[in-house]
Amino acid sequence: MSNKLPVGIQVYGLRDLLENTPENFKNVMQQVKALGYDGVELAGLYGLTPEHVKEVLDEVGLVPISAHVAFAEMMEDLDQVIADYKKIGVQYLVMPYMAEEYRPVNPEGFQKFLPMLNEVGKKIHDAGMTFLYHNHDFEFVRMADGKWGYDVMFESIPHDNLMPELDTCWCDVATGDAPGFIRKYAGRIPVIHLKDYIKKGEVKNMYKLIGIEEEESEGDTGYFGFR
Repeated sequence: MSNKLPVGIQVYGLRDLLENTPENFKNVMQQVKALGYDGVELAGLYGLTPEHVKEVLDEVGLVPISAHVAFAEMMEDLDQVIADYKKIGVQYLVMPYMAEEYRPVNPEGFQKFLPMLNEVGKKIHDAGMTFLYHNHDFEFVRMADGKWGYDVMFESIPHDNLMPELDTCWCDVATGDAPGFIRKYAGRIPVIHLKDYIKKGEVKNMYKLIGIEEEESEGDTGYFGFR
């Protein structure tokens, strides 16, 4: 029996090829497949219909694993979001980013936000899909009780309504212990982000695209290739 895990690519990372030329979608997906990827994580539909996106992915042979959808878009019309991505065949809807006013560094806003997350997650679960949260570094702030804000979030919301999409790069940047969080949430991480990064001392541009040489200079370009 093969233990090979399916590997997908974030379409967000290919956005420059698609944002102004959605007609390139099929060609880009063909190239993704040729590189050996099994599936994709969508990040918007670039003006295409869900039916067209599904048709292309089916033809090319890529699985629509998950989709990053802005929380504001979910709050505006969650029924439509669910319907669109169900047509494509997406199983995991992912909140990609937490607005500043709701982050753990602002405990009142954070506590106000958790029930909102739970409500959205329950509706997604009831529709037969799974709601995931994609972290950056700002979730890993110690709360008054000493717990990470990240842990408080997942302790406060039932597993059925919210699961991690652990971003190992951002987690490691913030805590230095991405493997520890993988073990802590074992069995609850259906999708995981794996990225390389550069981190030397207090360097601000903590990671760059693989293959980009680090500039040895006192100045910092702040280059971020991935999210």
